[in-house]
Amino acid sequence: MRIANVDSRLTLLVADGPIDVALASKGRFGPDPQAAYESFDDLRRWAEGQGEPAPAGSEAGMYDPRVLGPVAPAPRQVFAIGLNYREHAAEGGITTLPDEPTVFAKYPSSFSGPVTEVPLPAGSVDWEVELVAVISRTARDVDPARAWDHVAGLTVGQDLSERQLQLRGPVPQFSLSKSHPGFSPTGPVLVTPDELPDADDLEIGCAVNDEQMQKARTAGLIFSVPQLVAYLSTIVTLYPGDVIFTGTPAGVGAGRTPQRYLRPGDELLSWVEGIGELRQRFVPGRTGA
Repeated sequence: MRIANVDSRLTLLVADGPIDVALASKGRFGPDPQAAYESFDDLRRWAEGQGEPAPAGSEAGMYDPRVLGPVAPAPRQVFAIGLNYREHAAEGGITTLPDEPTVFAKYPSSFSGPVTEVPLPAGSVDWEVELVAVISRTARDVDPARAWDHVAGLTVGQDLSERQLQLRGPVPQFSLSKSHPGFSPTGPVLVTPDELPDADDLEIGCAVNDEQMQKARTAGLIFSVPQLVAYLSTIVTLYPGDVIFTGTPAGVGAGRTPQRYLRPGDELLSWVEGIGELRQRFVPGRTGA
């Protein structure tokens, strides 16, 4: 199943074209994309009778991508994982890999759809393409072997990061530095794991102005999606619609020599195999901190 947030309405993408879920289901399911995760298993069963899922990439011809919103626009909880690819840890000077996931929060006010203009705040703004998982069932103390059963699907995300704020002060400010307006685009669609060639091994990457910056495979995650779901559920309760940014591979601007950051006019393309692309264009923002 492939679903999208089209003009703030839950939309099922099938081979014959997009289906407005609330209208087609005669009110069985509402129009709110976030509410879909509260009854996701029922939605999947209903969707099976609506036609073959749309092929990857076909949604580009179904509507103007600028009308797409985030696939989970108002999650109760947003988790982000740091240092979850070995090469990314190495480029940050980390020689000892973590025994447990490094977790911080992002704030939903930073969420946006897949095609946006992002105002650049003062500082040094970096790119971090990520595979993003959305939770479908309440999860507590989940066995890793059953963790995929609690995942609604996967999407593409960017964990844009303002490095000066991130590292300013006596302790890092990860959550704030990664939550400026527009700093968490996701989309273009949510894809259930069964629709992907291998949900544990997908190509991921990004480019700035057509120059490739990151390229890896999600099989290189230190902690896989099931491991992350299981670990988080031992500490907190995960709720339907919660979002997990799973970490970024090597190739960020801060890890380059010389370091490189986003500037007004830059265009950032991010992708994950079988899911789709994000496109961000950066414009001047306010000059204050």
